[in-house]
Amino acid sequence: MADHLALVVDDNATNRLLAATILKKLGWSVSEVDCGERALEEVALKRFRFVLLDISMPGLTGEETCVRLRAAPDGEQMFIVAYTAHAFPEERDRILAAGFDDLLIKPFSRQQLEALVEKL
Repeated sequence: MADHLALVVDDNATNRLLAATILKKLGWSVSEVDCGERALEEVALKRFRFVLLDISMPGLTGEETCVRLRAAPDGEQMFIVAYTAHAFPEERDRILAAGFDDLLIKPFSRQQLEALVEKL
């Protein structure tokens, strides 16, 4: 099930747990990390199909991390979704311009996350 490998990146452990739990119930194998730097390390080791990436983190922001993930080998094949509690229309455009495939607003439901992974 290599093509059902997901990475959840968030500095908040509760948010990671929630997203990982939902993805696992949807049949995904999930890795979790707490920062952009660790996300880049994980992507160097595994081929993730889906990445759920928090925008506001210490160190590398979600946008900076997304740009670097896209530059990685297989980076263009990853479906990278930004998730954030803050997303005014002008922010949405800026976030998507950083290379994200979609945007998920916190708090999100299982149905919203399921709809995103069904696009894959």
